[in-house]
Amino acid sequence: MTGPGARNLITDVPGLRVGQAQGEGLKSGVTCLVGEAPFVAGVDIRGAAPGTRDIALLDPERTVQEVDALVLSGGSAFGLDAAGGVMDALRDQGRGFAVGPVRVPIVPAAILFDLLNGGDKNWGARSPYHRLGRAALEQAGERFDLGSAGAGTGAMTARLKGGIGSASWVLDGIGTVGALVAVNPVGCVAPPGARAFYAGGLEWEGEFGGLGLPQAPWPVLGAADTKLAAHIGQGANTTIGIVATDLALDKAGATRLAVAGQAGLARAIHPAHTAFDGDLVFGVATGRGPVPKDGARLSVEHAAATTMARAVARAVYSATPQDGDIAPCWSDVGR
Repeated sequence: MTGPGARNLITDVPGLRVGQAQGEGLKSGVTCLVGEAPFVAGVDIRGAAPGTRDIALLDPERTVQEVDALVLSGGSAFGLDAAGGVMDALRDQGRGFAVGPVRVPIVPAAILFDLLNGGDKNWGARSPYHRLGRAALEQAGERFDLGSAGAGTGAMTARLKGGIGSASWVLDGIGTVGALVAVNPVGCVAPPGARAFYAGGLEWEGEFGGLGLPQAPWPVLGAADTKLAAHIGQGANTTIGIVATDLALDKAGATRLAVAGQAGLARAIHPAHTAFDGDLVFGVATGRGPVPKDGARLSVEHAAATTMARAVARAVYSATPQDGDIAPCWSDVGR
């Protein structure tokens, strides 16, 4: 039988850990995925406004074959500093790509925009993201909070608070797939006025409320149904995530896994991949399992899409209220 792993988190993929840190009053934070050993990674970018660091290294044609960690951060371009904090912590652990006697940790990163969410962004001479990145890496473990934590602390959808979400799926006789996502789109995760998620048909045993699918037909959404109608601005968006497996994939295979993860975003968020989002998904393969045959790879890519969609809904479902919020939580609406 297939189903979620023991934790229903990306850390059900053996060898992976997640650390998170957020600033008090900042309404922003950092989420870091790290392996017990370096892992293969690829990336797929579908939104038109991404913010990234060291993404070019993930091209299958580039020399570096494995990375030490991946970072998802709030803070827009300021949040790219989080990768530096993660790098410093990894260097202290003796991790990194060996160049003679020097080790350089490889830490690609992606950011989302959360600077207009009601948090205190008057941080002075230096942003807090380098410090938060280091703290996230140092706190990495197999269990972590969903909702208003890490990179999802200040995330918002068009009408509700977003958050950090995760889910997993075990394919018997094949391997494990997990997803991790910070949900901050220009669109939303449910039709206007509906009390059910677009991803409701993929839910496992009430993991995000057991509400089923919203009643059809689902309306075609216009600008008035997105953040474009709010005062927070056209660029205050982007959903960033990771899909991972324990199978042995090369960089091209990890990139295809990331493409499948993007399909999960499109199933769970309407609209997705817009000109106002920077939607990005990393694909990760730890290589602990075998090289998948064609049928197994098909199953893994399908699981990546469905697991990512579930993780999106879990992110919004798990969000919690904070002082100064400018959007309500799922738990506060439609009771």
